[in-house]
Amino acid sequence: MICKKLFVSVLLSLLQPFTHSLEPYDLLYESGIEAYYRNDYKKVVYYMELALSNYSQLRQTKLNCRLGCTQRYPLEVFPRLWDISFFTVILSRAACVKQCEESSLGAVSRHQISEDIKGEFYRRIPYNFLQRAYLKLNQLDKAAEAAHTFFMANPEHMEIQENLKNYQINSEAHLVDRERRTHMDDYHSGVKFYDAEQYKLAIEKFERALKGYFRADIECRALCWGPQKFDEYEYIDYKATLYETIADHYIQILACEHECVRELSTRPGRLSPIENFLPLHYDFLQFSYYREGDLLKALECANSYLLFHPGDADVLENVSFYESLLPEYRDQDDIQPREDAAQFVRRHRLESEIVQSAAEGLGFTYNEPDFWVTGGERQDEYRLPLGTPTELSDVTGMLSGKKTIQKIDRELREGGSLLFDEVKLVHSSDFLNGTQRVQLDNVISEQECSDLQRVANMITLAGDGYRGKTSPHTPNEKFEGATVLKALKYGYEGRVPMKSARLFYDVSEKARRIVQSYFMLNTTLYFSYTHLVCRTALQGQQDNRNDLSHPIHADNCLLDPEANECWKESPAYTFRDYSALLYLNGDFDGGEFVFTEMDAKTITASIKPKCGRLVGFSSGGENPHGVKAVTRGQRCAVALWFTLDPVYRELERLQADEVIRTLDQSSQGGGVDMNINPRDEL
Repeated sequence: MICKKLFVSVLLSLLQPFTHSLEPYDLLYESGIEAYYRNDYKKVVYYMELALSNYSQLRQTKLNCRLGCTQRYPLEVFPRLWDISFFTVILSRAACVKQCEESSLGAVSRHQISEDIKGEFYRRIPYNFLQRAYLKLNQLDKAAEAAHTFFMANPEHMEIQENLKNYQINSEAHLVDRERRTHMDDYHSGVKFYDAEQYKLAIEKFERALKGYFRADIECRALCWGPQKFDEYEYIDYKATLYETIADHYIQILACEHECVRELSTRPGRLSPIENFLPLHYDFLQFSYYREGDLLKALECANSYLLFHPGDADVLENVSFYESLLPEYRDQDDIQPREDAAQFVRRHRLESEIVQSAAEGLGFTYNEPDFWVTGGERQDEYRLPLGTPTELSDVTGMLSGKKTIQKIDRELREGGSLLFDEVKLVHSSDFLNGTQRVQLDNVISEQECSDLQRVANMITLAGDGYRGKTSPHTPNEKFEGATVLKALKYGYEGRVPMKSARLFYDVSEKARRIVQSYFMLNTTLYFSYTHLVCRTALQGQQDNRNDLSHPIHADNCLLDPEANECWKESPAYTFRDYSALLYLNGDFDGGEFVFTEMDAKTITASIKPKCGRLVGFSSGGENPHGVKAVTRGQRCAVALWFTLDPVYRELERLQADEVIRTLDQSSQGGGVDMNINPRDEL
């Protein structure tokens, strides 16, 4: 009977007609970007607002369906027929979710969004386009609201900072974060009331924050129930048993759920969680309740905090103090930690044990972070409670799988031979106020610069090297690029002179040899990626620009300015060791290359590009860098990234090496004219 009901449910889900089909938000977003570059600002608003609405609706639909179907089909396992009863519920939930999602979304496969687009919505990039469009349409209140929402996830964005100042002068709108997370807002409000010694209001906010946190935790965990990636397996050769397959999938979901602790304590657009976030709710509450004269709740919250930090001497002292104030008839053992905290910690510890056990049994690596780590000594006046945390401070090991930048494990040297007489050393690390930095001139001639820039304008493609995005870093410029292999291909096809295509190959090799020699490396420096790139200022979009052409970043780690760290983890290119930029021209406005401190704000050196100038540096967090806005003209350069690990050699470069060897052999045998298309010789 159970199976019959199940199969009917599955059949109905397959035959259910789509009552509504939600348009994918990534397509709407792309349409909005296209409208922006057509200067059609009404369409920008239409598409971006609809994209944001559908993004929210997609998330909410998944939550409603997954949580609703879980409640509809509770898990009841019978000892004798555990497998049948278990999988009956699982299959019923699967059919329920499928029917629920497709009735609201249409075909779920239409909503498979790329990680790049997900990242842009996480960083709230659509709101930047919106604020610009609303500004052009003279809707200042809405522009201010969109700008504020974007700013909350991008506080280092200089243009938005200036725009917000102007909006505050010219608009009376109350700034609202359209993507605000209520549990975090309530927490920060509670901290403000606590600091103002308004403890009753602080209690109200912290209690609301806790309810919001646990509600957000349920949602975060439900969003983990989607498809998972099996990076360690070849799909074609993957032949796991039933239990192995289930275990592989479930353990990834469990690890994702376990990491919700980090997700819920991280502010939008940031990498670093607020230190000790959840336990601090109970810490603030215990003292607030004490100041309001409620000893029982103060003791409950203090005991709740000790679930996370059992050995905290100060809170243990607080507990003793509170107990000493209780009436004699009150049994201290009756006052236990709050149930919400107790259940949370029990589940968290059990999950940790399961994941660690699975890691040993299934042979994968999992480093359990210390989610509740605290740093430094307490400095508050009463030593009750811990006081406010240093906002967005971070400690090594807080994030699962993340590593701060490591000290370079090789001897740092510089000042080696420049190999070519014409190359001139302009500035070394000392003048550039950093480590492993160099500025050189005359690396290539004016004629070579001219030839390469002409080639660039013939072969570069908008969005090449940026996953097809024509403006990956700023909507005010167009980015175009080409690889060495593409240049040689165009040379072979006769679209550009082969001599010019070969020049790109030769000058990049020259730059590699110079960097390797100057930094006195004891091993070969390999190409990791080579890119001929031009960025062009877009007309009509340069007024009052305060953004960067390329935001401050590091080349082999994720720069976290607020934590003053750089995390060596994906999606950073952690294998890159050295970087170089060889400039082809200087006839444009703006576009200066800058080094900064790890705060991504304090500029330590600024370099104006010009023909033949090369900037080389090590790729880690010791050298954060970026590019100022190009406000007029076109800026072209050969961008080079190198690695000391041959495993990460650039594949296209190896293919280009083969092409060059073939051309050299042909040239030696028959004297091929490099200015002529080789096909014309056949």
